[in-house]
Amino acid sequence: MRVVVSLILGVCMVLFAQGAEPKIGILYENNFEKAELRKVPEDMMVLEGGFTTTEEGGNKFLELPGAPLETFGVLFGPAETNGIAVSARVFGTGKGRRGPTFAVGLNGVGGYKLQVSPAKKTVELYRGDELLSSAPYNWESKSWTVLRLESRSKDGGIAVLGKAWKYGAAEPKEWLISHQDKTEPPPGRSSIWGAPYSGTPVRFDDVIVTAVR
Repeated sequence: MRVVVSLILGVCMVLFAQGAEPKIGILYENNFEKAELRKVPEDMMVLEGGFTTTEEGGNKFLELPGAPLETFGVLFGPAETNGIAVSARVFGTGKGRRGPTFAVGLNGVGGYKLQVSPAKKTVELYRGDELLSSAPYNWESKSWTVLRLESRSKDGGIAVLGKAWKYGAAEPKEWLISHQDKTEPPPGRSSIWGAPYSGTPVRFDDVIVTAVR
């Protein structure tokens, strides 16, 4: 027992030394490897859009087709208010000056969304349709991008943090987006969103919802 406790404490110390806070636990996880092709996992709720599980090169993922050119989303995981993080990796392809927008979200349909907008060269934080904050971000076509959105209770309100980086690169230590609201949002499920403005599919993989301190 003492050995186990020592190992746990050691892991926590390493996380703090790296500038990260220890994870309390995974609340939801889906890498689609067990999902049935041409269907959506039963624990996911499609709001709109022709999402299906697809496979390429031995890897399965959830794919949004390249048409119509509108925004579509999927809900998953438990309904929470704060103390939670959602992450996913997303693949898209640009055509000329057009590129897809994609996002991860917290607190349901009208909640927070961390969105990569290639045409603007930014990563943006929305609450519903309201733009709260943005930061420069250079998206790379035909590559996987990791998004992480996190919320924590702070000073009677809520602090929302977001970052994005190319899959395979080191995760940035600093948050790209930082915003604080005076009031907490209602509880809601986590989400992924895509708008295939370039007319090509948008792919989602490694969807994870984690409780955090």
